[in-house]
Amino acid sequence: MRKIKLFIACSLDGFIAGEKGEIDWLFTDQDYGYTPFMKGVDSCVMGRKTYELAASFPEWPYAEKKCYVLTRNKKIKKDARAEFVFDAKKLMEKLQKEKGNGILVVGGGEVVKLFLNENCLDELIVFVHPLILGKGIPLFPKATKKKLKLLNTHAFNTGLVRLHYAVEK
Repeated sequence: MRKIKLFIACSLDGFIAGEKGEIDWLFTDQDYGYTPFMKGVDSCVMGRKTYELAASFPEWPYAEKKCYVLTRNKKIKKDARAEFVFDAKKLMEKLQKEKGNGILVVGGGEVVKLFLNENCLDELIVFVHPLILGKGIPLFPKATKKKLKLLNTHAFNTGLVRLHYAVEK
């Protein structure tokens, strides 16, 4: 069965973005393992706000990946880069049954919570930035309690730390 993995960054106090969705604080000075990770996934799932942010970038960051956007807005304008999905549970079941490589959960917090609460996340790769935002969009908003097994850690010279966990089921 395909593994569903979260690959995400947060501040030391657990925020994935500022109050207004700002991510200008994220380190972009090096790859931090993104390129090799992305070679192991062929699908990605994100929420509407994350999709809108990614769509605003000069280049679509998920080229050559099958992208799904979870949304409640049935009037959303079609986009060839992504398929809009209105039933998260059906999507999760479909993805886990399909053949292929890993599945990336991009975010945001509500999508992460949904996948955690439905026991669909297999691994969490969290990059903790050495800063405190004080407020913003939390990584785990009201998620169900989960036990995790530490697979590895890596501290970068910038102070950023990668934590890699398996979700115990």
